[in-house]
Amino acid sequence: MSKTFLIITFLLRLQTIGFSQNQELSNLSGQKALDSLQHKYQSAKNDSGRIIGLERIAFYYQPLNVDSSLHYYNKALSMTAKKSNGWAKARLLTGLSGVMENQGKYAEAFELLFTSLKLAQDRNSAYDIARTNRRLSLMYYDLQNYPKAISYQMAALKVDSANNYYEKVAIDRYFLADSYDKMNKLDSAVFHLNFAIKLENTIPDLLQYVYEIDGHIKQKKGNYSEALLSYKKGFEEAKKNKDLVSSSSICADFSALYKKMNVKDSAIFYALQGLNYATEVSFKQGIMLNSNLLAQLYDSTQPAVALKYYKTANAARDSLFGLRNTQAIQNLVTKEDAKQKELDDAKLAFQNQLKLYGLLAGLLVLCVVAFTLYRNNLHRKKANVLLQEQNEKIENTLSELKSTQSQLIQSEKMASLGQLTAGIAHEIQNPLNFVNNFSELNTELIDEAGEEMNKGNIQEAKIILNDIKENEQKINHHGKRADDIVKGMLQHSRSSTGVKEQTDINKLCDEYLRLSYHGLRAKNKSFNAEIKTHFDTGIGKINIIPQDIGRVVMNLINNAFYAVNEKKNSPLTSKGGKLNSQVIYEPTVTVKTFLNPSSGGRGAVTITISDNGIGIPQNMIDKIFQPFFTTKPTGQGTGLGLSLSYDIIKAHGGEIKVESIEEKGTTFTIQLPI
Repeated sequence: MSKTFLIITFLLRLQTIGFSQNQELSNLSGQKALDSLQHKYQSAKNDSGRIIGLERIAFYYQPLNVDSSLHYYNKALSMTAKKSNGWAKARLLTGLSGVMENQGKYAEAFELLFTSLKLAQDRNSAYDIARTNRRLSLMYYDLQNYPKAISYQMAALKVDSANNYYEKVAIDRYFLADSYDKMNKLDSAVFHLNFAIKLENTIPDLLQYVYEIDGHIKQKKGNYSEALLSYKKGFEEAKKNKDLVSSSSICADFSALYKKMNVKDSAIFYALQGLNYATEVSFKQGIMLNSNLLAQLYDSTQPAVALKYYKTANAARDSLFGLRNTQAIQNLVTKEDAKQKELDDAKLAFQNQLKLYGLLAGLLVLCVVAFTLYRNNLHRKKANVLLQEQNEKIENTLSELKSTQSQLIQSEKMASLGQLTAGIAHEIQNPLNFVNNFSELNTELIDEAGEEMNKGNIQEAKIILNDIKENEQKINHHGKRADDIVKGMLQHSRSSTGVKEQTDINKLCDEYLRLSYHGLRAKNKSFNAEIKTHFDTGIGKINIIPQDIGRVVMNLINNAFYAVNEKKNSPLTSKGGKLNSQVIYEPTVTVKTFLNPSSGGRGAVTITISDNGIGIPQNMIDKIFQPFFTTKPTGQGTGLGLSLSYDIIKAHGGEIKVESIEEKGTTFTIQLPI
């Protein structure tokens, strides 16, 4: 009996198609368990149930009576031949391979498993594909061919994961961790072991093995105290599950680690305990490991006792490897020797050919060298001329690219200015209306004042003159307002001076928000959106380059209005402005500013521009600030707006971020240090 065999036992007890393992069997033993299996077989209502019943009985006999096990497997296989139950045949062949392996007939076991795998694949039976790959992995594991074991285990894991077989996924991960540990690939072992531990609830009967591997890994990393804790957890699980095989193996782990730590008494104690457990269940590997440890521990102090344990260890080793693996190992060695002989013969023939070719090549080399040197010299001259021409072309191309880049940037600025123009026309019209109206009113009031003065009503004339004065102040106010709008337009259109100025950020954001909105309204009379603002009045003026930050704010607000307009006109909302046929969609753009104080005083100003528009797909979020990247249709965007905005904010020592949910909306956040 071996640790691998016990794990195979657990795997075969998992749920199978057509017949579930009765939970009551775990409380039965001996003849009662066999009687229960016989009863289930005889009471099965169909061939599938009877075939699975025979498989259960065959598996029950597997560690007890090989002949009986073979009898029931063959009986079940004869039923599959009559009924053409391909899935059942695949399952039976996999189980039968275990009998062959326990008898040391590795070639027959491999043949059965490869046949089973083909049957399972032909019928696309996920359960049996995974199960057969898992058994092939264990076969190669026993032969210490760990790379092959890992490849088949990975195939099983892929199928189990795709079908949510969680308990089998946990076992797959454990086996992978064990194989990687044997290969000393500890990072990979830890990776898979952590997965197995997360799924520990699905494999309560195997937790002792999981913790044992965890201890091996930690010991190899030099974490002895942590390794001891893992071995302790595994030992407790083994005792809880009454698993003497695992108890013996973990005792050997304890002993080996204490021996390495020079704690001889503890090493002897655990090795003796492990030997007792192994002897009780005829666990040959445990007997060999613990006896070998005891022999080494007693070697320097009690040679006679050490000799006794050496003999015990050798007897177990002969029993374990002599009978079970001799044939398979001999076959592998013979094949490897034959393959190596073929390689040696091919190598010798190749070397002889090389010698012949070398003589011929030597004669040619002398002739070729002179010609090669001459030709290389000519090529070098030609290459130098070509390289010079290419350098000139590259320099010209680079110059053209820089010129084109400058033109594109200016084009982006002018596109933004064009967006402003309509908004400016609307904004400037209001103060001009006020100027015109109050001017006309003052003309009338002056006439009235003259009439009153002619009548001698000086007091009434003074009242009218005061009204004229107030109107003049209003004319002056709205004239300055128009002047500010024109200056703002000029600032936006001209190149940045690079000089920072004290600027009212709230006023700047409000100005560009209204200009952008009225600009879109001028182009598209049907466009409408709700505008929300929240400006922190405690910010005051901050030191920025106003025309640059204005371009950023203008670009982000234009994008927000574009997004809500696109969503409003999309097929989902075009019918009655409804979203999902129930919710009325209201395009909304929100602009906020607020102060983020730091522990040292004033920290940063944050500007957020949000919309409830179409949003940005998640796979495009990382590319949104790249030059020439745009989510707009061809011809509707240069792809430079956000790139320029990013550069401007970074030049101010700030940060710009974007958060977006597709079909929900987008929020751009700007942080400017003070």
